[in-house]
Amino acid sequence: MLGGYRIEGRRAAEIAASVERAVGAGELAPGQLLPPMRELAVELGVNPNTVAAAYRTLRERGVIETAGRRGSRVRPRPATTGREYVRVDVPEGVKDVASGNSDPALLPSLTKAFAAAAEQADREPVLYGEDAVEPELARIARAELDADGVPQGPLAVASGSLDAIERVLTAHLKPGDTVAVEDPGWGSLLDLIPALGLRTAPVAVDDEGPLPDDVRRALDAGARALIVTDRAQNPTGAAVTATRARALRAVLREHPDLLLIEDDHGHRIVDLPLHPLSGTTRTWAFVRSVAKAYGPDLRLAVLTGDEVTLDRVRGRQRLGAGWVSRLVQRAVVRLWSDGALDPRAVAATYGSRRDLLIGALAERGIEAHGRSGLNVWIPVPDETGAVARLLHAGWAVAPGARFRSSARPGIRITVSSLGAEEVEPLANAVAAAVGPPPARSYV
Repeated sequence: MLGGYRIEGRRAAEIAASVERAVGAGELAPGQLLPPMRELAVELGVNPNTVAAAYRTLRERGVIETAGRRGSRVRPRPATTGREYVRVDVPEGVKDVASGNSDPALLPSLTKAFAAAAEQADREPVLYGEDAVEPELARIARAELDADGVPQGPLAVASGSLDAIERVLTAHLKPGDTVAVEDPGWGSLLDLIPALGLRTAPVAVDDEGPLPDDVRRALDAGARALIVTDRAQNPTGAAVTATRARALRAVLREHPDLLLIEDDHGHRIVDLPLHPLSGTTRTWAFVRSVAKAYGPDLRLAVLTGDEVTLDRVRGRQRLGAGWVSRLVQRAVVRLWSDGALDPRAVAATYGSRRDLLIGALAERGIEAHGRSGLNVWIPVPDETGAVARLLHAGWAVAPGARFRSSARPGIRITVSSLGAEEVEPLANAVAAAVGPPPARSYV
């Protein structure tokens, strides 16, 4: 059943560690079926309850999943190894349109911002016990949130969107709780949720955001939290419209105790208006990171929400990291204040690249989606084959398996560094690799 690997251990922790090591080393592959608990207990000479405890630990860590009588198996995206099993290696001479990164040429220089922040730090060093949030950063962030209609709430700063979302989830949920997530959706989030011992309930997405009927089904079935990407949804480029927001708010009002988390990582690279859902439920959080606009290495996201949520997040943060470097926060303030980035120009550039590719694909009968952000999502009948054929043709695209739960297969193309002269050759390669897909929604 396990090939050449032998699970070892006498205690539950040792058995769990043995499986986790094997998954991390690739000796137990995603989807690998594990021995039945009683069978493994006999083999190891331990009580079946010991194996049951080990499997429970592995489930809570997001390494394995259990489907009743069908047994336990390694998750398709085990937390131990993240998405490396479905990562595309880009050979020399192949154009990388798989990364999901911003165009480095559109990222502002950080030199002056950090030099100014360092000079300020020399004059006004941050010491233990001081505020965790730079006052000027809080002022600018709050003004922009107000302008976009995000409800009033306290502010915190986290080390990026995923860090903020993790802190909010752990502030309210316990292992075994279910989180409704977009499908297709952000691969890192699909890895994080099971790693926290939580379950996912997939919610279908179209160009206007999550489908209200799917959200209602997930919430009626007991999901305790919902995560929505407002704009630049990864991987589909969806953006919540005013009409869709009204429909989603109507669903959310039926579940006032739901934890709602909104991710607006597309802020400052998207020219579509924000239609926030926050405030519809009693418990909510709204997250904005600087990664896409200013570079992922800044590791900074602004978080607001209801009083209870932010109190729990900030309290737990004080017991761990303490705060996100005020030096970094001051540098971000400088970037915001000095006009180092022209958001409209950046949004227009990315929009032009998306539109060129989507238009070229449409001319070839290929369905593609990308209302906002950096990516274009293309439904395909054979995901593995499409990725392989495109790689052979000189294009590395991201396989949809990184982003899907139950949605049909697809591929993601990042347009951020795509030159106008490359659009036609890429569209030709995609058409040759996938052919016209069935005429139906990508959800």
